[in-house]
Amino acid sequence: MRFDVITLFPNFFTTPLNSGLLGKAFDKNIAQVNLVNPRDYTTDKYQKVDDESYGGGVGMVLKPEPIFAAVESLPTLSQREVILLTPQGERMEQGLFRELARDYEQLILICGHYEGIDERVQYLVTREVSLGDFVLTGGEIPALALINGVVRLLPGTVGKAESLKCESFESGLLDYPHYTRPANFRGWKVPEVLLSGHHAEITKWRYQQQIQRTKSRRPDLLKDDDN
Repeated sequence: MRFDVITLFPNFFTTPLNSGLLGKAFDKNIAQVNLVNPRDYTTDKYQKVDDESYGGGVGMVLKPEPIFAAVESLPTLSQREVILLTPQGERMEQGLFRELARDYEQLILICGHYEGIDERVQYLVTREVSLGDFVLTGGEIPALALINGVVRLLPGTVGKAESLKCESFESGLLDYPHYTRPANFRGWKVPEVLLSGHHAEITKWRYQQQIQRTKSRRPDLLKDDDN
């Protein structure tokens, strides 16, 4: 999969994209990221990417010309989505990551800044996505979250693909508790069932834990599942 990130701050992505499983996935060419700075597509000597808002108001607005030029400079793969990271978009969730990982070859991510982006950029955009109901200084953090969430679902990124099926939200439930050695840490003991070697009972216990955790922490997920 190809990611093209339109950002005024390409250096923001350098360390995260080279770390952990994400870095290994890019090293193995499971996915690739191309960072594009819209300043490189300006036509004035000051490389101006923003201007005052028509009608007045506080803050600067990103100009459409550099963003259009940056996107139009990219190759076009057959299955692509042009995503604007904005608080007004649909909220990121596991189902969105699954869809993007499954159905697309190319994701173009436009990172907003300042007071906003010229509305005419919407003619480029095919989807708007939000990290949540809050406002950040720019779209880079949401873009990183989306890249991470999608890449880890691509075949070959996670060593054991089976482990992806048991995670929070994959079955509409939160994940079950995990334990490792030592069996007794400061008086807190690992549940006996996990030490029993009885796989059917372990599976049953884990499912019960998922139900309990979801009821106590995210009951809205159970309501959604019932609809």
